[in-house]
Amino acid sequence: MFSVQLASALAVPMIGDIGAPGTAWLRLTIGALVFVLVQRPPLRALRRVDVPVVIALGIATGVMTVAFMEALDRIPLGMAVAVEFLGPLTVAAARSPHRRALVWPALALVGVVLMTEPWRGNVEVAGLAFAALAGAGWGGYILLTQRIGDRFSGIGSLSMTVPIAALTVAVVGVPQAASHLTPALLAEAAVLALLMPVLPFVLELLALRRMTHTAFGTLMALEPAIGLVWGAVLLDQTPSVGQLVGITVVVFAGAAAQRGGRRAPSETALAEVQPV
Repeated sequence: MFSVQLASALAVPMIGDIGAPGTAWLRLTIGALVFVLVQRPPLRALRRVDVPVVIALGIATGVMTVAFMEALDRIPLGMAVAVEFLGPLTVAAARSPHRRALVWPALALVGVVLMTEPWRGNVEVAGLAFAALAGAGWGGYILLTQRIGDRFSGIGSLSMTVPIAALTVAVVGVPQAASHLTPALLAEAAVLALLMPVLPFVLELLALRRMTHTAFGTLMALEPAIGLVWGAVLLDQTPSVGQLVGITVVVFAGAAAQRGGRRAPSETALAEVQPV
């Protein structure tokens, strides 16, 4: 989470230069190259039933990335992360054995309203919509990553899904970024790619192999707060008192969504698939 939100804050100037799709495409493309160089995609180990999951995860990753970049171009970082967090929080609540857990996404929504302060009349609807789309992609990413991560050892799944994500975003990203490519820009994009997606995706894959969806979602409740801090420190996005209350409500709702933890041994057993 620390790495993801640092990368998000540092990406804002690049978004201003080459646009959100161009920034997302560059980061995903460089990340894809890193994953493929570290471990060749285990295509021979793919079963027919795996193919739709791999493709869906790649598309979800691409949509999540470009939608969040579009949100950052319109609304403050902390606000974007708070809205996006509704995705994994809903996953955590929906998969809880207790129906009362569904109250937590509703409470988080109250926190988001406090953060956006619609009564001031300056709500950026497009930015909120992109953040919500990123949240939907994030929720799908969590579910699909756990499923495909259990099938392949190492980072084999990432060496397949991140290139798909890069191709998904290329349709809108290449036209924006192509005319701006310089050695300096590529170097900057490489640093951002290491911060996101390379390091976080590897760590999240390892975490989801050991944790339930709901426990993962609960820990992710810290992410809006981390985004708020990076926005204030690096982007001079100082929150109001009402927004601080809102982010506190979002974090509390995420942490309260459930108290589960470790996945059962039967869930974490990995298929014996060797890296290719």
